[in-house]
Amino acid sequence: MTVEPAAGGVARSSPAGRRVVAAAVLGSGLTMLDGTVVNVALRSIGEDLDASLAQLQWVTNGYLLALASLILLGGSLGDRLGRRRVFVAGTIGFALASLLCGLAPTPEVLVAARVAQGVAAAALAPGSLAMIQGAVRPADRAAAIGTWTGLGAIAAAAGPFVGGLLVDHASWRWVFLVNLPLAAATVWLARGVPETRDPHAAPRLDWAGAALATLGLAGATYALIEWGWPLAPAAAAVGVAGLVAFVVVERRERWPMLEPGLFADRTFAAANAMTLLVYGALGAMTFFLTLQLQVVGGYTALQAGLASLPLTVCMLLLASRGGALGARTGPRLPLSLGPLVMAAGVLLLLGAGERPYVVGVLPGITVFGLGLALLVAPLTATVLAAAPDEHAGVASGVSNAVARAGTLLAVAALPMAVGLGGEEYADPAVLDPAFGRAMLACAGLLVAGGVLSWLTVRADVLRAPVS
Repeated sequence: MTVEPAAGGVARSSPAGRRVVAAAVLGSGLTMLDGTVVNVALRSIGEDLDASLAQLQWVTNGYLLALASLILLGGSLGDRLGRRRVFVAGTIGFALASLLCGLAPTPEVLVAARVAQGVAAAALAPGSLAMIQGAVRPADRAAAIGTWTGLGAIAAAAGPFVGGLLVDHASWRWVFLVNLPLAAATVWLARGVPETRDPHAAPRLDWAGAALATLGLAGATYALIEWGWPLAPAAAAVGVAGLVAFVVVERRERWPMLEPGLFADRTFAAANAMTLLVYGALGAMTFFLTLQLQVVGGYTALQAGLASLPLTVCMLLLASRGGALGARTGPRLPLSLGPLVMAAGVLLLLGAGERPYVVGVLPGITVFGLGLALLVAPLTATVLAAAPDEHAGVASGVSNAVARAGTLLAVAALPMAVGLGGEEYADPAVLDPAFGRAMLACAGLLVAGGVLSWLTVRADVLRAPVS
């Protein structure tokens, strides 16, 4: 069923507008939930499938690698063929890959299925936000994006709790199988979403750019995870060559996957650079914290998931207010202050696992959640506002790709950098000091992100349009 948008877009409060936001939130929530819910299940997966730390990193990074590499292509595909159509196809593919994850008998099969999930998510993720940007009338977009950001972030924050509940009371396999009914509900909601596309979209897709982006990120990720001679240096060289070639090809390609002109806007470039730092810290923090609480603190999977509940509450209550603050003051203040508050929260988590929850975890995760709630909605709105509407799919893809690439690289690099390898993650005496070093590194990334925003982001980007 194809529903054409009204002239100028639909109102957020109309039935069509509500379906647009609901479908976008649920679909995006699928990818965000899956990006965090797996962390709580990693220890159980390792025990059940006899997986090493490197294999567990690939369970996380196989998904992120495919998603970060192909999400720009997914955004371009939606702009060309229809954002709703590509969104629905990605949702169905995501459900099928999730089924394969839930049935995986070995770590290798699970990693392959996670890569398939990432490929499907690359079509699904950019379409969720691009549907809002393309179908909702301009006067309502900021509010709709705030709703999408807040509820989507809740899905990501709820991942550890949902994962813990499923692991403790069913099996780690249900962490993936739960996606099937959620995907079915998403497809049903999307039936009433107006179809939108870019009338000036490229007549063909940039397959060379997609291949080079995948090669570059894959080489860098392998080198960071494996750290062995001679394959790691060779992989690093291939990764660097792939990324350099990607930049060259995109500059010369007539219809590039990534429009180089987008980065000519200083605010767009700065917001994405800050996204790389902040989401790298966010991904690494959640990866290490869930292991720390279970291995050092003796938490069950459910208890480790519940430990992050204050983060969910902060997002639920305050994410939309963060968006309103950004619209009122401009993005510079929340994009600078948010990461600094998050860094303070990370430092408060240095006692996690060794000290009681109310002292070692609760203050830090709450402060971290306050900073995240201040940051997420203005960041998303800033990236989209700095790009032309006709490039909504590509701009959304860039934002998502950078966020996933930040997590991908941080999760790949930090374990070995802080002294973890093989099966040492299961030894409290080794994991505990490594966790402390990892938290200091995450705090440093967040501080750098806040300083970068203050120095580079314009304060006048989010001016509401006159209706």
